[in-house]
Amino acid sequence: MLKIRDLSISFRRYNGLLRQQLIPRLSNIRLDVAPGEVVALIGPSGAGKSLIAHAIMGLLPKNCVMKGEIYHNGVVLDRHIIEEKRGREISLLPQQISCLDPTARVGKQISWAAERAGTKVNADEQLINVGLPPQVGSLYPHQLSGGMAKRILVAQANTAGAPLLIADEPTTGLDPSTRDLVLDRIRKHADQGGAVLLITHDLMPALTRADRIALIRDGQMSCTLPTSAFNGSGDGLTSDYARSLWRALPQNGFEVYA
Repeated sequence: MLKIRDLSISFRRYNGLLRQQLIPRLSNIRLDVAPGEVVALIGPSGAGKSLIAHAIMGLLPKNCVMKGEIYHNGVVLDRHIIEEKRGREISLLPQQISCLDPTARVGKQISWAAERAGTKVNADEQLINVGLPPQVGSLYPHQLSGGMAKRILVAQANTAGAPLLIADEPTTGLDPSTRDLVLDRIRKHADQGGAVLLITHDLMPALTRADRIALIRDGQMSCTLPTSAFNGSGDGLTSDYARSLWRALPQNGFEVYA
């Protein structure tokens, strides 16, 4: 469903009036996500994870220079095609809760997401699906806790019904129960035939929901491994970086290497 080939992204910067400089951020990214699959893209802050999400959605800033190709169902996502698919065939679950409209009640915003996708949904049912009572639909974003706002974003993404879901750090700042609810909804989307790119820095929760783990570091892909490879002492991991991450977890002895 999603195929990324040799994606490289640089930022254009001007030194003085005319001298132009390109600052590379991503280099030769290759990634696949199939229907029925959750692929977790994991890396530290600043590794370029969200930049990949924005490239898929066609939301890069104007000073970006992008090379390589992104395919959705075999079709190259150029600017015109992504505008047609965005919100209908490809949906983004954004990282920032500030993406909610502060001037509109959240129930109305869920309905708007459905209208943009050309579907009809019951906003109350969508709220119940993410563990919120229907009366929450009458609230404004500033009246929500962080966890509630995240659930509203999940409800909006689910409402669109897009087969491909890009979930950008959907569990940041959530308590364990809310985190698990959000991840369960993401897993359900894949189990129903959708495809999910789950962007996160949290390895352990991702391992319980994802089919494969793609590791990114310093703007480059390190490796892509099945979740089953992350077990025991990590001897079965073919990547030194993956092995270091696994062994640095508290339950694996906090082994940290310089």
